[in-house]
Amino acid sequence: MTLPNLITFSRLLGIPFLLYGLHNPTPQARWVCLAIFLVAALTDWLDGYLARKLNQITDLGKFLDPLVDKLLVLAPLLILIELRQVPAWGVFLILGRELAIAGWRVNQTTITGANIWGKLKTVSQIVAIALLIAPLPEIWKTPSLIAFWVSVALTLISGAIYLLPQEAAKDAKV
Repeated sequence: MTLPNLITFSRLLGIPFLLYGLHNPTPQARWVCLAIFLVAALTDWLDGYLARKLNQITDLGKFLDPLVDKLLVLAPLLILIELRQVPAWGVFLILGRELAIAGWRVNQTTITGANIWGKLKTVSQIVAIALLIAPLPEIWKTPSLIAFWVSVALTLISGAIYLLPQEAAKDAKV
């Protein structure tokens, strides 16, 4: 197991604390949850940087990194549904895209890393979730929801870009 893969795996350790803290949505608990979430999100950048820098890009890392990203994003979103901060159907769109891409990837002979759209999707989700977790004044409610819907849109766009060129290439070969 490489250092970048260990860092990726370590992101999972923050999820139970994040879930527990968001069930007690006091301002202090939410600030702690925000810190946990942002540290976990920063390790996403760190593991990718180290994998490239140390030349330790592995198929396990290409598989594990997006899986852990999905868990890190979906766990707080599910709690935010419960807290009535985001609509379930918006989270369902994100979950549907993630399951579709995961299912598609299972049938691929080689595992590819994320493209720029996948990276934009991840960053937009992190920003939206951070805004929604933070105990910000009421004036931030609308910008936080806008950030959420932008992340939903980028999630769907990145999924379409991921799948559609592949289908067009297959059709061209037939």
